[in-house]
Amino acid sequence: MGGGGGGGGGGKSEKARRSSARVRLWVARASTVLLWTCLVQLAAYRELWAPSVLSRWPGCLNQPHVVQRPSERVADAGQTQAARALVVLPPKRIYRNNGYLMVSCNGGLNQMRAAICDMVTIARYLNVTLIVPELDKASFWADPSDFQDIFDVDYFIASLRDEVRILKQLPPRLKRRVEMGSLRSLPPVSWSDIGYYRRQILPLVKKYKVVHLNRTDARLANNGLPVEMQRLRCRVNYNALRFTPEIEDLGRRLVRALRRNGPFVVLHLRYEMDMLAFSGCTHGCSSMEAQELTKMRYAYPWWKEKVIDSDAKRKDGLCPLTPEETALVLQALGIDRGYQIYIAAGEIYGGQRRMAALTSAYPNVVRKETLLPWEVGLFQNHSSQMAALDYMVSLESDVFIPTYDGNMAKVVEGHRR
Repeated sequence: MGGGGGGGGGGKSEKARRSSARVRLWVARASTVLLWTCLVQLAAYRELWAPSVLSRWPGCLNQPHVVQRPSERVADAGQTQAARALVVLPPKRIYRNNGYLMVSCNGGLNQMRAAICDMVTIARYLNVTLIVPELDKASFWADPSDFQDIFDVDYFIASLRDEVRILKQLPPRLKRRVEMGSLRSLPPVSWSDIGYYRRQILPLVKKYKVVHLNRTDARLANNGLPVEMQRLRCRVNYNALRFTPEIEDLGRRLVRALRRNGPFVVLHLRYEMDMLAFSGCTHGCSSMEAQELTKMRYAYPWWKEKVIDSDAKRKDGLCPLTPEETALVLQALGIDRGYQIYIAAGEIYGGQRRMAALTSAYPNVVRKETLLPWEVGLFQNHSSQMAALDYMVSLESDVFIPTYDGNMAKVVEGHRR
């Protein structure tokens, strides 16, 4: 009887041990799942939390984001391979997204470049997600280039990740809404401070989720803004907006071709047809040319200033130098006659007739089309890409001289400084 009772007690004890083991196993598994869940959450919010015990684990929280981009090609054992430049980027900024901002830039390359700097800054301080800007295809320049045809879009997005979230396109659900016509689109007020965008634009973003700014030229004030905003503008302009590897490669080749022949001056000769038509500056033009320029100005409804007194504008100092005046300025500055004069501009209005005085004073006048005709020819009919090549050469020149205080003159001066 006693032995039987002892055996029953032993059976119960064995069952208890097995039950206890199962509980311990379940607790261990649950603890493991909970631990890994915590690690995943910490990894997701590593910009906010970074415990030292985890930051010491390689590959967990402290691995920087690295972007590889092609640079100049180098020869290796008779084969050409792309040398990769590793760019270490900052961690993402975590913020509550208020909505999405779409923007359509207008104007030439450098006007759009300045606008992109403004739109990134606005998106950052409204805590919204910026969609990669759309470039102007409808103006006089009629350039079909998209953002990624001119700028390194992946670097643009990644290099600003610690400031603002940028996407190449809207999320699918919102994209379908926009394609169906559900979009709030408006031109912001020119020269506005950030307060205007917080009071007027941010409520619209929160209401509609997507807002489209359909004009971007000079829509953010230049002065009276916080230093942090000005610093971000500069960072976008002089760091984030890199040209594509193809443009950069050809730009470097143009500079090397010029350097082989000695010092060179870049002359940003703003005397193209569009410049004269829209500014109304017709000094030195024939009456027939003046009529042609006026007719062109009236042909573009988006250009508001139609009636322009050319003489009054010139007396106010608002017209570009003519090619003839430019030759006198170069001589007055003591520019050596033997220097190369690189023309960073489109087709000069009036052609060789208007360029005669300049080429007579400086016989070594060159253009990108004459330096590398075949390679540059691949960029023809893409005025913004051609302007990007001129921009790169301008940065590397011994002397940079603009004949008009426009967007390129300002941006290149800042970049050279």
